[in-house]
Amino acid sequence: MSSSNGRSSTHTKQPALRVIPLGGLHEIGKNTCVFEYGDDIMLVDAGLAFPSDGMHGVNVVMPDTSYLKENQKRIRGMIVTHGHEDHIGGIAHHLKNFTIPVIHGPRLALSMLTGKMEEAGVMDRTILQTVAPRDVVKVGQYFSVEFIRNTHSMADSFSLAITTPVGTVIFTGDFKFDHTPVDGEHFDMARLAHYGDQGVLCLFSDSTNAEVPGFCPPERSVFPKLDQHIAQAEGRVIITTFASSIHRVAMVLELAMKNGRKVGLLGRSMLNVIAKARELGYMRAPDDLFVPIKQIRDLPDRETLLLMTGSQGEPLAALSRISRGEHPQVQVKSSDTIIFSASPIPGNTISVVNTIDRLMMLGAKVVYGKGEGIHVSGHGFQEDQKLMLALTKPKFFVPVHGEHRMLVAHAKTGMSMGIPPENTLIIDNGDVVELTPDSIRRGDPVKAGIELLDASRNGIVDARVLKERQQLAEDGVITLLAVISTDGVMAAPPRVNLRGVVTTADARKLSLWAEREITWVLENRWSQLSRNTGGKAPDVDWVGVQREVELGLQRRLRRELQVEPLIICLVQPAPAGTPAYKGRADAEPDSRPAPRGRGGRDGGRDSGRDGGRDSRGADRAPRRELAAVGAAAPAPAARAAVKVVPAPSANPEPEIAGRTRRRRSAASR
Repeated sequence: MSSSNGRSSTHTKQPALRVIPLGGLHEIGKNTCVFEYGDDIMLVDAGLAFPSDGMHGVNVVMPDTSYLKENQKRIRGMIVTHGHEDHIGGIAHHLKNFTIPVIHGPRLALSMLTGKMEEAGVMDRTILQTVAPRDVVKVGQYFSVEFIRNTHSMADSFSLAITTPVGTVIFTGDFKFDHTPVDGEHFDMARLAHYGDQGVLCLFSDSTNAEVPGFCPPERSVFPKLDQHIAQAEGRVIITTFASSIHRVAMVLELAMKNGRKVGLLGRSMLNVIAKARELGYMRAPDDLFVPIKQIRDLPDRETLLLMTGSQGEPLAALSRISRGEHPQVQVKSSDTIIFSASPIPGNTISVVNTIDRLMMLGAKVVYGKGEGIHVSGHGFQEDQKLMLALTKPKFFVPVHGEHRMLVAHAKTGMSMGIPPENTLIIDNGDVVELTPDSIRRGDPVKAGIELLDASRNGIVDARVLKERQQLAEDGVITLLAVISTDGVMAAPPRVNLRGVVTTADARKLSLWAEREITWVLENRWSQLSRNTGGKAPDVDWVGVQREVELGLQRRLRRELQVEPLIICLVQPAPAGTPAYKGRADAEPDSRPAPRGRGGRDGGRDSGRDGGRDSRGADRAPRRELAAVGAAAPAPAARAAVKVVPAPSANPEPEIAGRTRRRRSAASR
């Protein structure tokens, strides 16, 4: 008895195998999957993804691993299917947060992983164990994994047969059926058929090209077209492709030798991957084929081939810098032939097209696009996926690794191969697939999402920081300096500074608006933001004052000008008794009612400010957590008990509230 909800009268109490993808679903990249049975957790891959255009300052995107951190004592090991960044790129980062006892994987993938781990300083957090085709490894008490050689755009790639107490699961990893592999390593279809005959409980299969009919062309099919373009080129040949596409890179090196060209390499990843592949024997080329980039400029253009990164238009990649004229060693010539032997990853199309345009404007001949026959995918098309289903004959089917439309298309392919609709699940990151010998169902989901890393790959860019960066990019920033005495008096006109803000309002009007917001806060919020403790000066919640002014000015700008710049209010405390600033004669009267009720900084906050919504009904902007530039604010519920140090009377240097508060608390200790 089986069904989509998996509820069976005979198996409701039987322990289930839980499979939890944390990345790789409804997206391309950051493939990370958790297998869980009893007290054992086994990980399969841990990749990264690249940021979208709106993720300013973000270098890489990782899956949220909160679930693994909470259950790290149960992690028994990890399985790596192959060495692409979207499968191993996150491992070094995760090892900083939790230990993985052992990682089993192919030689090439683990060799590349070693460099990442050494750079991150986490070599002592795990043990690396290399495997060969048909090797079987034991992970914890319940998982036995056989590595089945498959074919992909990267050498040394595997599918997995995972034997568990409830049955055998086939996890394909990235694959296509290439019958003429560049390295001669054929897909081990016999082992897939063996497990299919024995009985496969569930198939988790790559869905990337589920919308494309037919079989995926073999990698070797690009060889004639690449050969033609290289042979016909009158000047230099510049080729860009994925550094990790080792079969493609090996063919380029072979064609360079055939056409009498020396090879110069550009891009850190290209240099590293070729060095590792040659060291392990996955790529064969004589040493004298390669010439340092500084020397290759002395060779005739007709004898030169440059192989580099930048096929995805990455801003700092070699070809992108060349297209902008920013590379120190290489400049584009009108006689150059530039070949894009890769397709844009979804989300990168615009940056790739812009790079191509810049290269063409510099006079180069650029060869790109599907019609040129210079690139094939490493992921199987519909007929490849049907062949996988036919060989494994699974009882249950879960499409993985792809965007939603790809998962849906793959599910339809499964149904065409005889998989009942109730035995198929389309899931998202964080969903839990619970499997028993007779059922498949969706369990309660776990926390899943993304972690955004900056260029250091250490600092986490949280949602607040990302929103502020987006505001800076879209609407600019306004800084406001307010001089306020400890007895609640505005002691000087506010100083407003704009950066990147496009507005029809002049500086005087913005200053008047700022003055009005400060006055309103002092008249209607001061009693909630300060308290007299019997000392010489009251305790003032300067962070609350700043937030109130920021929120008020933000709402006014949104209402009056339809802009939402980032607003940073800096408060310079002045001593009690400082003469009040009278305000400007042309200031607009403020007709807003005083708030009703009390209750601290939040009590009655919105009764005088449209109930937290502006005149158009837009939601109030979220509270800001910045006390000042470069100073982190305390948690929203905290109230800063501040003893104010009097500001100097003559030309006082602006002092931000956060700095004052830290200085005082240090003095009190």
